[in-house]
Amino acid sequence: MLTLRDLNRATLARQHLLTRHKGQPADIVRRLAGLQAQEPRPPYLGVWTRLEGFVRDDLHDALHDGSLVRATMMRATLHLVTAEDFATFRPLLRPMLAAAARRFEGVDFEAVAAVADRLLADGPLTFNELRPLLLKEFPGADERVLGYAVRMMTPLVMVPTQDRWSFPRESAFGLPGVELDPDPGVEGMVERYLAAFGPATPADVQTWSGLGGLRTVMKGMELERLADETGRELFDLPGAPRPGGDVPAPVRFLPDFDNLVLGHADRRRVLADEFRPLVATKNLRIKATYLVDGFAAGTWQIKRSGKKAKLVISPFADPTPLDVLEEEGLALLAFAEPDATGHTLEHAPAS
Repeated sequence: MLTLRDLNRATLARQHLLTRHKGQPADIVRRLAGLQAQEPRPPYLGVWTRLEGFVRDDLHDALHDGSLVRATMMRATLHLVTAEDFATFRPLLRPMLAAAARRFEGVDFEAVAAVADRLLADGPLTFNELRPLLLKEFPGADERVLGYAVRMMTPLVMVPTQDRWSFPRESAFGLPGVELDPDPGVEGMVERYLAAFGPATPADVQTWSGLGGLRTVMKGMELERLADETGRELFDLPGAPRPGGDVPAPVRFLPDFDNLVLGHADRRRVLADEFRPLVATKNLRIKATYLVDGFAAGTWQIKRSGKKAKLVISPFADPTPLDVLEEEGLALLAFAEPDATGHTLEHAPAS
């Protein structure tokens, strides 16, 4: 039987949040089976908190050489993944993405995707450029629905630029230049999830991926069978790290939308149920959190005033003394705001 702390430490070990990984950004992205990337900056911070000696240019260069891509993936959201995982995961996700598109009626989605392929064959376009072109082909349609259909039905990658976090506010999308796996196995995706997030239930894998029918798949795989304190059956890879709940966990700062907070149906291994409303907002934003003793203890945000930057800490309950957070927090702030002449931490009420 695994306690809640056992699950916490097992997942933190696989997420490289007990000790930072030594390697390249693509190593971390692959080990995590991708990082959610709704906005350009959070993946950089997610890699920073997990990779020893990380410098911005290493991730920037990997995006420009195509070894990493930013694309619509798990849960129909933008993720940063390796090119190899894009080629393998995207075909597996296609039925889920197509189902998301087809909730809008009156559109021939296959035809829209075919037109988008033709238009994008001439080069990348922003969706503000693409939607009017689609409307010419499908007069009278809702151009927002047409754009959404393309996002779901057509495998596209975002085009990196020289912006600070590699993408502008309005990014261009292009064809990937990567041959998709014609016959990927969902078992491989399950294994990758467990390597990054396990031990876990089929519902956990479904929450992370958006795919259904995984209990039958997992029961047919050669996986370890475990249980948590409630008696729920958990699955895990044989020999995967489970260091035990008494292993010390250092302070760590997670960015907005981090998959550690999003990647389980039962998030209590990281985020207590009573604090979930303080992290997930009504407009579906997932706030940046910080971990103390392995569990989310509050949210944080960076505020800039002129040449000074401060990290504002909003604790959930009893405030963690700032001196406990200071070393890691100031290091994060220096990475995120390298041109600031002053870096400070301060407490603020949770909201």
